[in-house]
Amino acid sequence: MRLPALLLPVLLLPGVAFAQQASPVGQWRTIDDHSGKPRSTVEVYANADGTLSARIVRMIDQSKGPNPLCDACRGARHGKPVVGMVIAWGLHRDGDSWSGGRILDPDNGREYAVKFTPGADGRTLEVRGYIGMPMLGRTQVWQRE
Repeated sequence: MRLPALLLPVLLLPGVAFAQQASPVGQWRTIDDHSGKPRSTVEVYANADGTLSARIVRMIDQSKGPNPLCDACRGARHGKPVVGMVIAWGLHRDGDSWSGGRILDPDNGREYAVKFTPGADGRTLEVRGYIGMPMLGRTQVWQRE
């Protein structure tokens, strides 16, 4: 009788590890939609209020230089370095996903509604930017670093 009781916690450990891996918090490699090549490293982090945000921590694609400026951005972000820039904010947990936030595309300076959905294996993150309804948007798949 004691053996099954002792084995139960051991059997549950992979499930706990899986649940932790399914979080979007961490560093992710973004992939260019057109070339399929890595573009940058983005850090997704939790804020004190329980929301998630994301910032660019490194440029992998050096075609625009090691730290390009956001010339297409408007307002306070215009002309600021892309590395270090917060590009997603205000995401709230919504079941297995995080939504309700905004994401900035530094290439065109536009903001979109955003939804983060971690892959089942915890190694990928679907990032869906959209206008209005999630159907009207585009999904990128980021890879965990």
